[in-house]
Amino acid sequence: MSNLKNRVTLIGHVGQSPEVKSFDAKGKLARFSLATNDSYKNSKGEKIEETQWHNVVAWSKLAEIVEAHVEKGSYLVLEGKIVNRSYETKEGEKRYITEIVANELNFLSSKKEKAA
Repeated sequence: MSNLKNRVTLIGHVGQSPEVKSFDAKGKLARFSLATNDSYKNSKGEKIEETQWHNVVAWSKLAEIVEAHVEKGSYLVLEGKIVNRSYETKEGEKRYITEIVANELNFLSSKKEKAA
């Protein structure tokens, strides 16, 4: 078990078109949300469906791929790592955020295929 890593694989739909920023030294950054769905039966035997939203970040070449091909509704499988970070708002409040930093991305279907 000494080889365990911070690694996550998610399969879901993109919630909105990615937000892409360009930086001089670091290249590009793409951000988007990914919805994953799960279902289970509660103690009464009723089926309960839950949606979890994940904040996803992609850098450099992967950000360029996201910019060119990912849109709202895209069905993806992605692999990455979970990162927790904090930042300070303009008002001086400390905020915490959990993100998935993607390092691999595969398309299961596009929005266009889904509509057909």
